[in-house]
Amino acid sequence: MNLHGFVIMIFAPSVLPYLQPWPRPLLRRLLSEFWPNGCAASCRRLSTKGHAPQSVIGQDLVQVLGQSYPRDDFTNVTPKILEKVGRNLHNQSHHPLWLIKERIKAHFYSSYIGRSGNPLFSVHDNLSPVVTTEQNFDSLLIPPGHPSRKRGDNYYLNRTTMLRAHTSAHQRDLVRSGLDAFLLAGDVYRRDEIDASHYPVFHQMEGVRLFSNRQLFSRVQNGGELSLFERGGRRTPEKQETHTLEAVKLVEFDLKRTLTQLVSYLFGADLEIRWVDCYFPFTHPSFEMEVRFQGDWMEVLGCGVMEQELLNSAGAEDKLGWAFGLGLERLAMVLYSIPDIRLFWSQDERFLKQFRVQDIHQPICFQPLSKYPPLHNDISFWLPDGKESEAGRECFTENDFYELVRSIGGDLVEKVSLVDDFTHPKTGRRSQCYRIIYRHMERTLTQQEVRLVHQQIEQAAESELGVQGRF
Repeated sequence: MNLHGFVIMIFAPSVLPYLQPWPRPLLRRLLSEFWPNGCAASCRRLSTKGHAPQSVIGQDLVQVLGQSYPRDDFTNVTPKILEKVGRNLHNQSHHPLWLIKERIKAHFYSSYIGRSGNPLFSVHDNLSPVVTTEQNFDSLLIPPGHPSRKRGDNYYLNRTTMLRAHTSAHQRDLVRSGLDAFLLAGDVYRRDEIDASHYPVFHQMEGVRLFSNRQLFSRVQNGGELSLFERGGRRTPEKQETHTLEAVKLVEFDLKRTLTQLVSYLFGADLEIRWVDCYFPFTHPSFEMEVRFQGDWMEVLGCGVMEQELLNSAGAEDKLGWAFGLGLERLAMVLYSIPDIRLFWSQDERFLKQFRVQDIHQPICFQPLSKYPPLHNDISFWLPDGKESEAGRECFTENDFYELVRSIGGDLVEKVSLVDDFTHPKTGRRSQCYRIIYRHMERTLTQQEVRLVHQQIEQAAESELGVQGRF
């Protein structure tokens, strides 16, 4: 859908010249000024001095970034994952993720300036990834029982504390602090499949902008007669029940124009873009942006008009806003032609030196390291009888197996795929077969060392997941 044509149908053409960046008051003070004595644990900032404190999983406690959390029946974070906490690839100078983050910052800093000459958007890229489940889910209006809350999809320290699954977990706290235009970057953690484009730790960057009635309508002809809100309205596919249609369309227009300019800045002015309607619990209406890249449509970000209930809970009940979120790895893999997401964690100098450039805007085309040969081994097993455990959770999920493989094989594992799913016609028992592809990023593996790892996976699958091996 062509956004500009859509807006013209809603508004008279005379309105469009006024839809330019609105001036705003002096940029609000940074977070450290709002919490001079330190902020709540939910917005704890990471130390930038020296290495992060070692993370440890004990018998009764999990220690992460110098803080201790009691274990319970929901604790499922693994040592392999905790090794990544505090690495902060997005803050390592000249790392490809840092380059992408800095390019996005540079675009927003140069394109959106306040009345005082200061950047309109503040940037926050050092908040702790340890959050409460209330922050990660409830603050974003994700209801109890929603699939995204499943233990099999997240890394829990305990029932009430977790490693954030998205940077949006901090959104309400930042708005509550008084910020109304900010960018937020950080590492996020999700249990997922294993292949060249999925990794349990990745990095997001998101943006939020809020508008008061005056800011949104001050440059619109007869804007004083318009309002952000209405009483007695109803929710439709185009708007929320409390918002006026004209306010939503102006915010939507500003959001899509902002993001179109961003991706054009990153990918080039001739980029072909399309918008797809979608659903997120914390925005409505919601959209995904897709770009035409190498002949295919590729999703690059999600966005939408923020749910007013979220803003009300953050003390911004008199404002309306938009939010977007994008994955830094996805952008870096495309822009720099990086073929495997595991490479972002490489400390191989042959990889890192390719991104030490004088200018962050300098084009880079990654030159692959030698492609070492893959080795593959299959593993077959009968699934446990019964679908649920005594605790009411599923006995076996594919993500449980992927996580077990990651915890043992680490980055030696390039891909895991389900190659056979069989149900015995007489007994009703179900069997699955997975193919595990092993490939070291920096040297050739031997079948002997791969077999040792594979045997550990076989043994752990039986003892930890309750499956019966067919090895």
